[in-house]
Amino acid sequence: MHDPKMMEQIETGKGFIAALDQSGGSTPKALKGYGIEENAYSGDDEMFALIHAMRSRIVTSPCFNGERILGAILFEKTMDGDAGGKSVPALLWERGIVPFLKVDKGLEAEEDGVQMMKPIPILSELCERGKAKGVFGTKMRSVINKASRSGIAANVAQQFNFANQIIDHRLMPIIEPEINIKSDERAQCDVILRDELSKALDSLADNRKVMLKLSIPAEANLYAPLVDHPKVARVVALSGGFARDEACEELAKNKGMIASFSRALLQDLRDTMDDDNFDASLDSAIAQIHGASCT
Repeated sequence: MHDPKMMEQIETGKGFIAALDQSGGSTPKALKGYGIEENAYSGDDEMFALIHAMRSRIVTSPCFNGERILGAILFEKTMDGDAGGKSVPALLWERGIVPFLKVDKGLEAEEDGVQMMKPIPILSELCERGKAKGVFGTKMRSVINKASRSGIAANVAQQFNFANQIIDHRLMPIIEPEINIKSDERAQCDVILRDELSKALDSLADNRKVMLKLSIPAEANLYAPLVDHPKVARVVALSGGFARDEACEELAKNKGMIASFSRALLQDLRDTMDDDNFDASLDSAIAQIHGASCT
């Protein structure tokens, strides 16, 4: 059974979910955006130590709390690490923020217009470790590049297959079939994905719920039926490459969707900032994203 306080916050809270889950392949880009070039570290251990230091600075900032942030998605190494002298999930919940864990292991090569997730052989172990650390749910990402109904259907089926396994561990799955916003078939992808998700949700057992993390649709409120679906705990939006101003502007057009931004949240933060400037910049980003999520 889900923690009832966490469940209520996720389903009804006014705010957004922070995405702090950049993993191996995306970590160098995240560090570069933070002002740390690749020649500043050697090997994965140093790289992950630097990204953990960045995330620790974020989650211990005075403005990073449950007043405006409902949840935070963590990379496995972040979940296993400490911040402020406590485990990161424990620190987050102490601050009123529901912790989630990224469980996917990256993407397969594109086939039939989509990139499926690679196998997750340790999914059960990850779920149990996450539960033991106080994690409420998980997140897993796949990608849609073309308006192939068969490809998108297969993508959704894989997501729900993993989601059911995650629910078996009494965790809340965030399903993220990201549509590439640069695709010239973006609008058609949106419609097919909405329809395939609706069918999968209708087939989900009555006592089960999922969350959806979706690219902001080209047509405002296209995902309204998903927002209102009884088996959906919450629909959250990824920024998908939009800068924060544009991501917030587009999100605000979609009633019932809230943000789950990564790059758009962190885009103005720099390693060289002193604490006052760092906290002020993060607070400004949180305020803007919170406003767009509560429109």
